[in-house]
Amino acid sequence: MSPELTQKLAAAVDAMPAFPKSVQRILELTRDVNSTPKDLVDVIDKDPVVTVKILKVVNSAYYSLPKQITSIGHAVVYLGFNTIKNLALSIAAIGMLPKDSASGFDVQKYLLHSLATAGIAKLLASRVKNTDAMDCFIAGLLHDFGKVVFAQLMPNEFRGALEKSKNEGISLHAAMQQTIGADHVVVGAMLVEKWRFAPHLIETIRYQHTADFRDTDMIACVFAANQISKKLEFGFGGNSCIEEFPESVQKRLGGDLDQVIASLGDLNPLFEEAKIFAKL
Repeated sequence: MSPELTQKLAAAVDAMPAFPKSVQRILELTRDVNSTPKDLVDVIDKDPVVTVKILKVVNSAYYSLPKQITSIGHAVVYLGFNTIKNLALSIAAIGMLPKDSASGFDVQKYLLHSLATAGIAKLLASRVKNTDAMDCFIAGLLHDFGKVVFAQLMPNEFRGALEKSKNEGISLHAAMQQTIGADHVVVGAMLVEKWRFAPHLIETIRYQHTADFRDTDMIACVFAANQISKKLEFGFGGNSCIEEFPESVQKRLGGDLDQVIASLGDLNPLFEEAKIFAKL
């Protein structure tokens, strides 16, 4: 990248808001093996916005719980520590999305794609030895977040890349490289580094494309989840090009794209859950 482009992207990243303090604390808890459900409840209870939104989802028809849940403590009991953590992180990410974009980027479809990718990545994490399911969920949720930076702060350039991708049938990241000189994974990695995410999460977002792919368990899970989400048309992240699994991903996950999809069974309930989260 040219020094001018590097400076422009850094300014765009700096203009993005920080994660709310409560969510930063939740992220710290996810990395602390000694954290307890009570620690999580204490953090969420101090953030009324997150509390109200979590209770709204927990009491939705999707979960069909036997009685109305009125506290975060009860929500953790009924749905579990990890589900509530995922909800809190989803709420934070959703809260940063623009209502619409001058670039023509469909934010709602993008959100569904990201949530579905997060859920599938979490499922795939059980197939590999050295990957945390929660980390895979977070990486899946944020794998395309660099697109949000472009949509908000460089809308004209991003619109040109979206149109080029659609008209020429090439991947969005290739179109961005050709028209802007950088793609969303570079910016996404800069953003999560700003948010002080763990190095392996930054690495996963930065090196998820086959052009500069890194062979790790988490990247395999997120890459595969992204392709599965695209193939099943779970939302739309601005890119309809589906990539076959590299040999390293097939080896880690036990099959090619179609074989892994078949082995996962019915993923529609997972997409229905993504729709519930997206309404936040």
